[in-house]
Amino acid sequence: MKVSLQESYCTYDPDVIDLPAMALNVDVAANESEMPVHQHRKGQLVLALRGGVTCEVSDALWMVPPQCGVWIPGGMLHSNHATPNARICFLFVEPGAINLPNTCCTLSVSPLVREMILYLAGIDPQAGQDSHIRRLMRVLLDELARMPVEHLHWAISSDPKIRHIAQALVRDPADRSNLAQWADRVAMSERSLARLIVKETGLSFGRWRQQLHLIVALRELAAGMSVQQVSAELGYESVTAFITMFKKSLGRPPAQYFSALKNSGE
Repeated sequence: MKVSLQESYCTYDPDVIDLPAMALNVDVAANESEMPVHQHRKGQLVLALRGGVTCEVSDALWMVPPQCGVWIPGGMLHSNHATPNARICFLFVEPGAINLPNTCCTLSVSPLVREMILYLAGIDPQAGQDSHIRRLMRVLLDELARMPVEHLHWAISSDPKIRHIAQALVRDPADRSNLAQWADRVAMSERSLARLIVKETGLSFGRWRQQLHLIVALRELAAGMSVQQVSAELGYESVTAFITMFKKSLGRPPAQYFSALKNSGE
């Protein structure tokens, strides 16, 4: 079944359909599209087939690069933001039907799992009562539970001072203000702010901001922006410095990383 991103929020309720799993192909208009904050009883996998999607939950920002998916457990408030060139698919899963974490995570999705999700999205939900389709759902859920976890999220925290800094950095990821400058802005000592950031995010301030840069870079590169443009948008002094950060974080420079994702989906 195919719906627009807004329709999937405004008119489509996956919780009323009594199936272990169901899927939707989602159209994204030729501009950036965002689904407002919402929740549903079923768990949801947001699968990016092309382009990228960012999912925001209460305490983190999650990135869905091509051929990956973000798992959002049932009942969790979240919103989805798709790049203009995105092609995405939603898989909704009945609570208890799959052995996945009860917290958000990014999964690397194999071609087999992807094709089963697309097949499921192409049939009428009423066909889900067919015994053959039910067996397919069971195999799909078993395989999905085996997919490797990728660490592609940025911790935000519910602490108001950390959230204030996070919102400012999301608005302007090129902001190079140091920890002392941020401490002045939120009326804390530099040492107290450093401890608070580690406590709330598990990372030092520098590593925390770098993780945001990685999330933004993945989103913009997936949308078709060049490495040079992304490097400038994030405020790096040189393209080489940006590529070095990317490679240290994900093991490969941007071109090789996205080439590997593309090849894994073929």
